[in-house]
Amino acid sequence: MNTTQDDWSSLPSESQRAAHNRKVLVGLVTGGVLFALVSALCVGIVAQDLTKDVVGTPKPVQNSAQLPGAPAGVTDTGAVRIGDPGAQVVVRVVADLQCPACQMFDRANARVLQEAAASGSAIVEYNVISFLDRASTNQYSSRAGNASFCVAEADPSKYQGWLVAMFDNQPAEGGDGLADERLIEIARESGYADAAVAQCITERKYDSYLRAKTKEVLAGGVNSTPSVFVNGQQIADAEHLFAPDGLGPLISATR
Repeated sequence: MNTTQDDWSSLPSESQRAAHNRKVLVGLVTGGVLFALVSALCVGIVAQDLTKDVVGTPKPVQNSAQLPGAPAGVTDTGAVRIGDPGAQVVVRVVADLQCPACQMFDRANARVLQEAAASGSAIVEYNVISFLDRASTNQYSSRAGNASFCVAEADPSKYQGWLVAMFDNQPAEGGDGLADERLIEIARESGYADAAVAQCITERKYDSYLRAKTKEVLAGGVNSTPSVFVNGQQIADAEHLFAPDGLGPLISATR
C-alpha cells in the first residue's frame, strides 16, 4: 500500500509520541502510588477490625464444626469458585467489598475475569474477606461479605455480575454503608430474587463463617487487598492489577 505525504503528516511526530509516552508513564506511576496508598490504608486497620463486635452479636464460634456449612461453589478457604474446574489457569482474588483499591481492581478486570470463566480459559476464586467494618458507621464490610456467601449459595453463576454491581455501589469510607435493604435490592437486580437470599442477608447467616475465614486468609500470609494470584503466583505489578483488562495477558500466557 502506497503512503502519501498527507498520510505521513497525519502520524504523530517524535515529540508527540514522547509526550504521550510520558503521560502514560506518569499515569501508571501515579496509579501505582495511589494503589499502594489505598491498599496500605485498607490493611492498616486489620487487627482492630477483626476484634470488633458485630451488630447483633453473632453466636460465639468455638470451632469450625459450629460454623454453617460452606455454600455450594465455595472452597475450603472460603472462596467462591467460578468457571470450569478443569481449567489450567486459576485466578484467586482476595478482596474486601469496602476497600477502594479492590473497587479499582474490579473495574479494571471484571470483564476479562468474566470472559475467562465463561470460556473455560480460567477458573476464578473470589476470597471475599472482612476487616474494614470500622470504615463505615454500620459495619458494611462484614454485612457485604455475608451477602457474598448468601448469593453464592443461591446461584454461583450470577456471582460475578453481582460483584460488579456491589463495587459500582461501594459506599465511601467513613460514612454510612449500604443498608440491608439496599443489599437485598442489589441482589434482586443481579438476578437473586429468592426470598431465602434476603433472609440470609438480614439474618447475617454467614457472619461467623466470614470472620473465621478472614482470620484464616490473613494468617495464611495475605497482607494487602486486593491480593491477586495466578496459579499461586502473587501479582504485584500495578498495570496488571488496575489497567483495563490488565490480567488478560497473564491469563493467556499461563495457559
